[in-house]
Amino acid sequence: MLEHLPERDRPAVKARIRRAWKLDDHAAARGQLQALAGELARSHPGAAASLNEGLAETLTITRLRVRGPLKRTLQSMNPIESMIECVRRTSHNVKRWQHGEMCLRWTAAGMLEAEQQFRRVIGYSELAKLALAVERDLAAQRVVVPTPIREKAATLTPA
Repeated sequence: MLEHLPERDRPAVKARIRRAWKLDDHAAARGQLQALAGELARSHPGAAASLNEGLAETLTITRLRVRGPLKRTLQSMNPIESMIECVRRTSHNVKRWQHGEMCLRWTAAGMLEAEQQFRRVIGYSELAKLALAVERDLAAQRVVVPTPIREKAATLTPA
């Protein structure tokens, strides 16, 4: 997102994004990021579009009410970037990719290599609470199919 901005504007925008991410109130954080996107829409539409595109995903941890050390761990891209770098290092000498399955095997080999460097997740004791929060969130998002559609579907499916 910041790459869509001139160098001089990046620190201020980055600071505002980080302030919003630090909030524990999902609605307040979303409001601040939407306000920022609205301001950027006039002067830097590419940055505003990028911010809006990832808005829901960047606030998932806040929406699930994850707090403390686990929140800081899950908001960081470092573990993912570290794993991706291990995959690149493992497969960098492959010159002729023969097919997609070969690519998947080398990716898996790189991930197994990266696994040796993994440490315990900071805030791991809260992972059970996170799992419950995800289940609650999924249950809240399930759409109930109206009865007439359900009845029609039942007549179309073979017994």
